[in-house]
Amino acid sequence: DGEQAPGFSMTIEEKLQMAHQLAKLKVDVLEAGFPIASEGDFEAVQRIAKEVEGVTVCGLARASKKDIDRAWEALRVGKRGRIHTFIATSDIHIEKKFGKTRDEILKMAVSAVEHAVSCVSEKNGNAGEIGEVEFSAEDAFRSDRHFLADVVQACIEAGATTINIPDTVGYAITSEFADLIAYLHAEVPNISSAVISVHCHNDLGLAVSNSLAAVQQGARQIECTINGIGERAGNAALEEVVMAMSTRRHFFNLSYNICTEEIYPASRKLIAITGVNVQPNKAIVGDNAFAHEAGIHQDGFLKDPSTYEIMTPQSIGQKKSSLVLGKHSGRHAFIDRLEHLGFHNVGEEEVNKGFFRFKALADKKKKVYDQDIIAIMCEEQCDVEQFFTLEALQTSSGSGGICPTATVLVKDNRTGETYQDAAIGDGPVDAACKAIDRITGTPGELTAYQIRSVTVGKDALGEASIRVQFGDCEVKGKATSTDVVEASAKAYLNAVNISIDGKRSARGENSAV
Repeated sequence: DGEQAPGFSMTIEEKLQMAHQLAKLKVDVLEAGFPIASEGDFEAVQRIAKEVEGVTVCGLARASKKDIDRAWEALRVGKRGRIHTFIATSDIHIEKKFGKTRDEILKMAVSAVEHAVSCVSEKNGNAGEIGEVEFSAEDAFRSDRHFLADVVQACIEAGATTINIPDTVGYAITSEFADLIAYLHAEVPNISSAVISVHCHNDLGLAVSNSLAAVQQGARQIECTINGIGERAGNAALEEVVMAMSTRRHFFNLSYNICTEEIYPASRKLIAITGVNVQPNKAIVGDNAFAHEAGIHQDGFLKDPSTYEIMTPQSIGQKKSSLVLGKHSGRHAFIDRLEHLGFHNVGEEEVNKGFFRFKALADKKKKVYDQDIIAIMCEEQCDVEQFFTLEALQTSSGSGGICPTATVLVKDNRTGETYQDAAIGDGPVDAACKAIDRITGTPGELTAYQIRSVTVGKDALGEASIRVQFGDCEVKGKATSTDVVEASAKAYLNAVNISIDGKRSARGENSAV
């Protein structure tokens, strides 16, 4: 059903890849396609039935002899096959789509089930196993309950071993859908002879909730899709259904065959095949499902992951949770990341300075990467006395005769005084360096200049690496900023500081490499 969503159609080979992954996931039944829809779908169902082991392979068929025969032709080559035949039972579908009466629909449903039973009753040539028949009452939730109960009873009598109750258009509210399943269990005398299945769509965002409520009322099969894909707003998401029952095991008190550690790999496989990602905040498999940015959450998580995680990432096949460093992150998360990156036994003053710069950077960027942290801490640990620091910078540049200018505000940390000056240059970096020269009284000549991106994205941290000639001594400087002109000015000022401290020039030059 998921493949029916726009943009999710797969080739035969892609469907086969996905089928093998679903078998590793240990799904009970794999509905492989609609054999009569196309030659490609027929071949896909046939190959999956033949090549994929450990799972019942199902083919979809309308309530017509032609559809059912085609489905069985594809399925009979496998070890465990199921024909899933369906017809709508709601008055709006009966009248508007079919132009028939309820009695006619009932007869069509029974006839389809009987024919499907006659097909699957043949001995399978490969393994001698008997096939299965499932019947779906399309748009069941909007059907008249009494008529729906009559159809269910008649189809069970005709030989269907699974009866599916779909909320085809995602119209049901959870309590209503649960009540419908309870009603059928109470009113259909032979209902214990079949497995009751549910098939919920997510038009109101209730597909998983409705499916789980149906299970509480006796449903024992849930039709669902990986990542919740499907027509319109999609189907019930397998990963959400399974992990709800896993996490709340004592509440549901039910077992299942799913290997939960294959959930995340199955999600990634589907994304790789279709090219369609899930939203970051998607439950269970979204990028943010096991990510923490808020400082309070990060602090609690570091003390005990169960404070903010109700399941482990390993339980679905993820490697680990992540602490995302951003403007909401706190000191504990920052220090933890420093340890992870190899900055051990860092002094409190260095940590404080690094954390201050990290927060300033986080206000400018959506996400701070590990390389950003490394760049910040390498600058903080550089053994250079900060005689001068850049307090503010404003530049202008352009073409067509516009003269590049820079205005800088520099603090002399020895006196606490700040000085402002402006200059023009060949570009904004050259102008900034000339203004710094005038303020510091230590003019230099830029001999090498390189800019690189530390991380990715339009808000990436840029690193400026320069060489400056001060008389007979060449000094290296390095600095980072989301503004490459600012990074360049800071790198130049870093070189100036090394030059001023003659006793540290050589050692500072090496440490600034």
